[in-house]
Amino acid sequence: MSTRNGGQLTVEVLRAHGVDTVFGLIGSATMELFDALHDAEDIRFIGVRDERTGVHMADAYARTTGRPGVILAGQNGPGATNLVTGLAQAMRAYSPVVALAGATSTEHYQLDGFQEIDQHALFTPVTKRTFDVVQRKRLGDLLTQAFRTALSPRPGPVLVNLHRDVLAQEFDDTVNPTPLRRTEGIEGLRPLAPAGLVARAADLLRTAERPVIVAGGGVKFREWEPVAALAELVGAPIVTSAGHGDAVPSTHPAYAGQMGPRGNVVATQLVKDADVILVLGSRLGFNSTFFSYDNISRDAQIIQVEMDATALGRYFPVAFGVLADAPGFAGQVTEALAGHRPGAAVSDWFDTFTARRRDLLEQREREGDDNATPIQPTRIWKALRATLPEDVIVTLDAGTLCLQAHDVLPYRQSPALITPVDFGLVGFSFAAGLGAKLGNPDRTVVSLMGDGGFGMVTSEISTAVQSGINTTVIVLNNGVWGAEKAYQRDFYGGRYIGADVVNPPYDELARLYGAHGFAVEKPDDLESTISEAIASDRLAIVDVKVDPDALYSFRRDSFKHRAGTGSGS
Repeated sequence: MSTRNGGQLTVEVLRAHGVDTVFGLIGSATMELFDALHDAEDIRFIGVRDERTGVHMADAYARTTGRPGVILAGQNGPGATNLVTGLAQAMRAYSPVVALAGATSTEHYQLDGFQEIDQHALFTPVTKRTFDVVQRKRLGDLLTQAFRTALSPRPGPVLVNLHRDVLAQEFDDTVNPTPLRRTEGIEGLRPLAPAGLVARAADLLRTAERPVIVAGGGVKFREWEPVAALAELVGAPIVTSAGHGDAVPSTHPAYAGQMGPRGNVVATQLVKDADVILVLGSRLGFNSTFFSYDNISRDAQIIQVEMDATALGRYFPVAFGVLADAPGFAGQVTEALAGHRPGAAVSDWFDTFTARRRDLLEQREREGDDNATPIQPTRIWKALRATLPEDVIVTLDAGTLCLQAHDVLPYRQSPALITPVDFGLVGFSFAAGLGAKLGNPDRTVVSLMGDGGFGMVTSEISTAVQSGINTTVIVLNNGVWGAEKAYQRDFYGGRYIGADVVNPPYDELARLYGAHGFAVEKPDDLESTISEAIASDRLAIVDVKVDPDALYSFRRDSFKHRAGTGSGS
């Protein structure tokens, strides 16, 4: 009869679920687990500098691969609490992150011992479920439950508190026998819709004159082809929800781009003018609509397809909701409409959209010809459109510059865009890019950040260099917290406080860490420098000096109470 300790058993469970990468920060509470990882040649450990950014890496790894992203906080107390922001972000992104956190020994549990905090209560609001392993016989079972919970629709993060004495205890073959009921059948949890609902959707689309498809994360992280096929059949432009501009490749003829306040005027107008809106895998959440009919037709018949029953009709009344897999539903409706030909009204609708989309793209190219110094954001977007390769994955931060970037870049291979979505987190993009690259080593990864956000996470330059993770980071350096300074300018009479940022030369900092560093101050140097950085053989950081006055108040609606009180500039 063979024996192994709790750390070794945990690694067996990771292996049984196909885990090949673990992000983490070492701590004494989980030494048996780290020791077991030492012998796991099939599992790569990526040592991070902060547990929060480690979660972002695991989050992007999960979103771009469909496999669970695993983060290990080795120490209870402060090591575990550092996970909170990252897990809150993953929760809003429906990202299947499995977080393992060290916990105090069961003997000292709830005695207010060294570095003890109520970790179960702390993590419950920011996870799908929090597990506590206090009995050795439950270790394998609860870990397997954690993976199943994270992966089952809708996916999301979970946390497992691993008490240090449970990890140290010995197990024999009578306890948690291998293979520990590997998580299987998750795909089978994605149901197809009943025939009656498929027929109702087909009837509405058949008679629609101004149909629109809204594609969200439920398309992006599944399959886009069935959605594109349905759009072609019924003559519907495809609008994407916020943060999911890559739900369908931007080269597709039906692609309209992102809707709503964070999107473009063509896509938003389509949703405002439509008579039938088929919403596939989207909540129609805040960043897509601001929960307002200013951004979506009040009179349209809305069909909403989601894997989360609570999302159906939550923000806008629907003609009917469908609890089903979004691409699967698109395929079902396509079958039901076999032989359909759009009428003249639909053809005119689609042709008008095509012309407006073409005009928008041409306008963007003209705006990108601005060669002023300091560099304008529109000039940077044009340079990126000219240099980003076909296979690129773009990660974005929150903040006014990155929000402008959402809808102006090309996304050709879905998934190709990873953002903080509705959590609006600054300091996300760099770490997310590292996780995306580890999950997709053959693809190019480019991360955009403001200078303030990048300043939060520069310690992870060390992680990238040490682990050989070769991404490109473009720091949009304007020396300010852009969104907030814009609000102070527009609504508070230019009474600035806390809005300016003093930064080191990030290109020089990169070289100190052993990465490549580049600086750009002239517009004409953008394309050549970005291309050189992307072609680098290790992490490359490009510090771009951006006009500090190129500020934009995205949330003007939040300051209606201040109307007429600002500087008016």
